[in-house]
This record gives sequence, structure tokens and C-alpha cells, in this order.
Amino acid sequence: MEHPFLILPWLLDKAHIYFHTNVLYSWLIIVFLVVVAKLAVGSVKMIPAGGQNFFEVVIGGFEDFMIDVMGHEGRPFFPLICTLFLYILCMNWIGLIPGMGSPTADINTPLSMAIVVFLTTHVVGLKHHGAGYIKHFLGPVSWLAPLILPIELISHLSRVLSLTFRLFGNVLGEDLVLAILLLLAGAFFAPLPMMFLAIFTSFVQAFIFSLLTMLYIAGSIEHAH
Repeated sequence: MEHPFLILPWLLDKAHIYFHTNVLYSWLIIVFLVVVAKLAVGSVKMIPAGGQNFFEVVIGGFEDFMIDVMGHEGRPFFPLICTLFLYILCMNWIGLIPGMGSPTADINTPLSMAIVVFLTTHVVGLKHHGAGYIKHFLGPVSWLAPLILPIELISHLSRVLSLTFRLFGNVLGEDLVLAILLLLAGAFFAPLPMMFLAIFTSFVQAFIFSLLTMLYIAGSIEHAH
């Protein structure tokens, strides 16, 4: 299948600058989020107005939801989880713009974030409970440890695959469907209904990734008690 035309890689190629497309669009989203955050922080007022109202509703609503899921002990992880949500959402949405590509349609991007979530989960567990956190993987009684340990290890490692392939598969599928519709019936605006649906499903995928991250970290904190 022919690759879709992407503006930024084409411009860099003309300038004889070679950059991996996935990394290029990932950095574009990072720069965008940093600039938006700087502008939002720089215009903070005692009486919210305009963009400040929007960001307070979005960030405040997300924080309240996260605390409902994780409890107040999850508050320190708000920067990580909220950043993941916004980062994934923007990466998903940028692929809906003609000439742009979704970094999450490349398996390396979801995998890198899934590994961060996996490591964070177990670092949190070890931090809260020390070496005793490992007992969680051995089962309630010692004689079951040889059976429980492999099951627990497979279960936790499968989280990485679950987070990775769920996000990668859905975003890649959306991009392929849009590309095919644009190629076959673009002149008749056939991709428009699918594009509106993709905007919603892209949000859902970012939300699910963030929700699972909350549940995994909350689980490690609970086991530490």
C-alpha cells in the first residue's frame, strides 16, 4: 500500500534533513503542548476568562475524575497521567489532518508509553511497600508460589501488550480507513462522517489508556497497604 503524503517529512527531505516520521510528529506535539501550557500559565488571572476557563474545566475535571478512581493517594501521579492523556489525544488527532501523521499509528510510540506505565506501576508498589511488594506475586501461601509467580508475571507483562496494541491497532485502523475513503471517494466527501467518528474514538482511546494507567497504579498502591 502506498504511504500517504506527509508534509513535514517532505519539507525536511527537500532540505536534505532526514528525521524519523514518527519521532518528528511526536516532537511537534510536544512543542505544541509546551507552547500551549506556557501561554495558559502566562495568562492566569484571579478571575478566569476565555482560555483559562477552558483549561481549568478540562484539567480540573480530569483531576477530579482521577481522584474518584485512585483516591487522594493518586494525586501525585496527576501530572504523569494527565500528560499522557493530552499527549495521546493530540497524537491521535493530528493524524486526522490531511498531510499529517499520527505517531500512535507507529507501534513504537504506544510501546514506549506502555513501558513507562509498567515501570511506574511497580516502582510505586516498591516505594510504598518496599521489598514486601514482591509477596504480591507469590500468592497467599508459600506452597502456591511456583504456580502463582508465573501467572502474575505473565499477567503484568501482558499489560504492556494490551496498552500497546489497543492504542496502536485502533489508531492505525482509523488512519487506514480514512486514507482508503479519501482515495476512493474523496471528491464526494465520503471521509467526513468517518472523520467525525474518528475524533470521538481518538478521545476514547486516549481516555482508556489513561484510565488503565490509573487502575494499574492504584492497584500497586492498594497492594502496598
